[in-house]
Amino acid sequence: MKREIRSRAAPAPIGPYSQAVESGPGVYCSGQIGIDPSTGKLEEGVVAQTRRVFENLAAVLEEAGLGLKDVVKTTVFMADITEFQQMNEEYSKHFSHPFPARSTVEVRALPKGARVEIDALALR
Repeated sequence: MKREIRSRAAPAPIGPYSQAVESGPGVYCSGQIGIDPSTGKLEEGVVAQTRRVFENLAAVLEEAGLGLKDVVKTTVFMADITEFQQMNEEYSKHFSHPFPARSTVEVRALPKGARVEIDALALR
C-alpha cells in the first residue's frame, strides 16, 4: 500500500507528482529545487539553493515522521558540474556519518532554471 506525503512547509509540486510517497518502510521524496515555499521564488546561487533544497526535503520528511537522519540514498542533479564543490560543502552540513549513498549527475537544464535538484529515499 502506498500513501502520498504532503507538506505545506515545502513548495507544492509544479507537475503531476507527489512531494513524496510512502510505501512499506520507504519514503520516496521527489526531487526538490531551491524554491522558498513562502515566496515561490528560487533562491539565488547553488549554495543557497542547496540549503533550501534540504530545508524542503526536511519538511516533507517531517510530515512522514522522519528526518534527514533517515535518508539512505540521494540523487543530485546539477546544471553545472563545475559548481560541485560549492554544492558538496553545503550538502555535507546536512548529513553525518554514515552518509547516504549518492549519485551526482550534470543535466542540461533543471525546472525553473534551478542550479541543483536533489531527491531522497528515507527508510523507517
